[in-house]
Amino acid sequence: MPFEKRRTIGIVGAYNADALPSSLQSKLSRGLTKITNDGKVQPDLSEKWRVENNGKTYVFTLKKNIFFSDGRRLTSDLVSYDFKDVSVKRADKDTIAFTLRDPYAPFLVTVSRPLFRDGLTGVGEFRITDIKLNGNFVESLSIISRQNRFHVETYKFYPSEDAVKMAFALGEITMMEGLSDDRFKSTSFSKYPGVKSARMINYTKLVTLFYNTQDNLLSDKKMRSGLTYALPDTFPEGERAYTPFSKKSYFYNEELFVRRQDVAHAKLLIDASYSGTESAKFTIQTLDKYKRTAEVIADAWKKVGINTKIEVVDTRPAVFQMYLGDFTIPRDPDQYTLWHSDQNNNITKYKNLRIDKLLEDGRKTVDLNERRSIYEDFQKYLIDDSPASFLYFPYEFSIEKS
Repeated sequence: MPFEKRRTIGIVGAYNADALPSSLQSKLSRGLTKITNDGKVQPDLSEKWRVENNGKTYVFTLKKNIFFSDGRRLTSDLVSYDFKDVSVKRADKDTIAFTLRDPYAPFLVTVSRPLFRDGLTGVGEFRITDIKLNGNFVESLSIISRQNRFHVETYKFYPSEDAVKMAFALGEITMMEGLSDDRFKSTSFSKYPGVKSARMINYTKLVTLFYNTQDNLLSDKKMRSGLTYALPDTFPEGERAYTPFSKKSYFYNEELFVRRQDVAHAKLLIDASYSGTESAKFTIQTLDKYKRTAEVIADAWKKVGINTKIEVVDTRPAVFQMYLGDFTIPRDPDQYTLWHSDQNNNITKYKNLRIDKLLEDGRKTVDLNERRSIYEDFQKYLIDDSPASFLYFPYEFSIEKS
């Protein structure tokens, strides 16, 4: 008899059918390109590509014998990403060209997004067999392997980690993914018989302490650098980070001087700042899930004479002195929207013309080695200015009944 593999997986979050979790989308389909763990771009549904027109035009040759889950062969007329300000030409069934208004090197990462037609018909390993909606949101979704009809996975969506943990304890699901911890009531799931708990590092999210660089105290780079030097070298919730790139990235600056904890140096910098006072007080506004991290930071800053008030908030405040939250690391090294001075998402209100120029050049440069050099410089000068203190890539837990 064939071996039947069935799993019911719980996921936290509200998703609609057009915006499923990336881990689930990747099972249902693939993109023209794919991204390696170190951030390089490789062909996926495309066999090859070339860049023309000074970086404005990308011409892809599709692989043959690729089929959607309904049996239809992938051809250029079925490739549709609905990009704005992009013209598309299809020279033949296996060739598609995108012409952009301006050069944009991250475009190769953009087309790694999984392709779908007629809703959620993809070219991945799995296809959807059933989907239940609650209004506009997905309540549950079942998929089946295209190679093995006995391999079935059902996903159920829950509003919070507490809700998904309770569902697991009650036997409604057999697996949970993407949890921030494996604690349940007064114990942990790892101590349950027949339960496996695996801890991973989420390199797509970076927990960060953002500074308002226009604040009276924090406008001085010496103050921000001093606060950064005072931070501990470890955080119990994740892998320590010192730059907005993971060490696994091809674009990570390996020659960068890492600002490990140095209390004496931190004190000198803080005293040398224009405030130069041991009675400096700061307020960290933090999401509830990072309250313990805020407490660790406050304890570390006591050693350099800094008093810290912690205020828990539901969302990022429009105005803050310090904000402890996280941001998603883009799959491309481009971080233009977060640090360029004219961007609304530049929540630190950071302004540096050199950084602006590097970010502008980085998204126009196609050559891989040239881009690497640009983003190595970007990391160097950004860390020197310290508009934020990068803390850690958080741990995530996957828990399954064996």
